[in-house]
Amino acid sequence: MADDIATEVLPTDGSPAGSSSASSTGPSFTDGYVGDPAVRDEWDGRYAERQRLWSGQPNGALVAEVAGLAPGRVLDVGCGEGADAIWLARAGWDVTALEVSGVALGRAAAHARDAGADVRWVHAGLAEAALPPASFDLVSAQYPALLRTPEGAAERALLDAVAPGGVLLLVHHAGMDEPHAGQAGGFDPADYVWPSMVAALLGDDWRIEVDEERPRVVPDGGAGAHHTHDVVLRARRLR
Repeated sequence: MADDIATEVLPTDGSPAGSSSASSTGPSFTDGYVGDPAVRDEWDGRYAERQRLWSGQPNGALVAEVAGLAPGRVLDVGCGEGADAIWLARAGWDVTALEVSGVALGRAAAHARDAGADVRWVHAGLAEAALPPASFDLVSAQYPALLRTPEGAAERALLDAVAPGGVLLLVHHAGMDEPHAGQAGGFDPADYVWPSMVAALLGDDWRIEVDEERPRVVPDGGAGAHHTHDVVLRARRLR
């Protein structure tokens, strides 16, 4: 499948394709990146500010929702420093993990190497990645920062990636899509994709299995630890 993805796929040892070594703080992936350079640079800057941005633990909603699924091919959208991707790989999933930040991918690949986990790392934006359509048994997007476009490119890319019989799992912090949420965070919620927008696109070929707000299993440390509730959308593609 990696040959069908029009992006740079990074080896698990953390080095970019064609190079012999890389540091865990992130090698340069400029030549292989597919997407908006401004988005890449913004997220590289955020990751570079801290040695570790996230908790290093898999997201609780992912662990809970995947418990009853047979391992197959999974796409981890916005994989960050790799905790979810590594957990999925060690649970028997064939993992493709996508991320815009090369700094984050360098760390993720190093963590995977240390954990003995085999993951395909893709340095790209979701809408630009040219993923093989209908190829994943699970598409997981945990708190993704997906920018809205007039044509709904990110939402469509999420749905198009799911194979018939497969599951889309989209999790976000509750209340983040409300207009007042951007006052403290310095962002406009109207610029981003939220679970309700994806749910609105689901037609007769989808069945919503979970669409709810629930208390969050809050990790120790890491950005976002102050959020106490999640919005969880789980939908199965019927055909």
